[in-house]
Amino acid sequence: MVRMRMKEKLLLNESGKTAQCVVAVMAYALGINLLAVPSGIYCGGLFGLCQLFRTVLVEYFGLTIHFDIASVIYYALNVPILIFAWFKISRRFLVKTVITLSFMTLFLAMIPTWGLLPGDRMASCVVSGIICGTSTGVILRLGSSAGGFDIIGLLLIMRRRDMSVGKVSLLMNALLFLLCGFIFDIQVVIYSMIYTAVYSFTVDKVHYQNIAVEAKIITKKTGAIEQDIMTQLQRGITKWNCVGSYTGAESHVLCVLLSKYELPQLRQIVRYYDPDAFIVLNENVHVQGNFLKRL
Repeated sequence: MVRMRMKEKLLLNESGKTAQCVVAVMAYALGINLLAVPSGIYCGGLFGLCQLFRTVLVEYFGLTIHFDIASVIYYALNVPILIFAWFKISRRFLVKTVITLSFMTLFLAMIPTWGLLPGDRMASCVVSGIICGTSTGVILRLGSSAGGFDIIGLLLIMRRRDMSVGKVSLLMNALLFLLCGFIFDIQVVIYSMIYTAVYSFTVDKVHYQNIAVEAKIITKKTGAIEQDIMTQLQRGITKWNCVGSYTGAESHVLCVLLSKYELPQLRQIVRYYDPDAFIVLNENVHVQGNFLKRL
């Protein structure tokens, strides 16, 4: 019965996170269509390559269409990436990514591309970089992504612990800017680089995946707590016995290393089984060895 309630609560929690992802991806689409696209800014990443391909189709092949086809191209290119990631990343993450990506494609196709800050390219690229970077960081924190280089970046940081999503995105954009340099004037390249730098910096500030946390849980009810931490968070636990100096009562200490964005779920598990448990947190710890960055 307790397990059933816990599963229902987790399902409700995941549904709420998915709804928040939809809101975040709407903000992302607004930043792109109202600021970046009207200013001729190429957004970097896989979507930036899709924008470049769209421009070639429209300007050089005469394609006429009533919405920005870059979003449809982006969705199509994400299919093989998602198939590959299916074997590497958690299924829950991928399901939420498909939902987020679908709404992103819909919003980008529906929202008109008229300029919110006409004539001010610098303000447009900075503001859109902040909006889109914040939206992407929030989506990643909620256990989803907008696809593209975000997934590729997350796959790479599982192997290279010194990497981050923002760094990977910045590195992969070098090819895009090189192509833009051959096709467009230097101003387009410079403003697109500024946008990407602001975007990447904002993603890393918002996304907690790179912040490791040491959690010590002092509790007398260890069995169910340990089981849920290991099955739901897929984190290992170091356990030792302790005695309270004031009461003389025996208790247990559970030590867990995890990322900062996993903390709400850890608190939820502990509070569900033992509302009186102590949780001691040490943030931004330096971890060496077999510590896996979870998505």
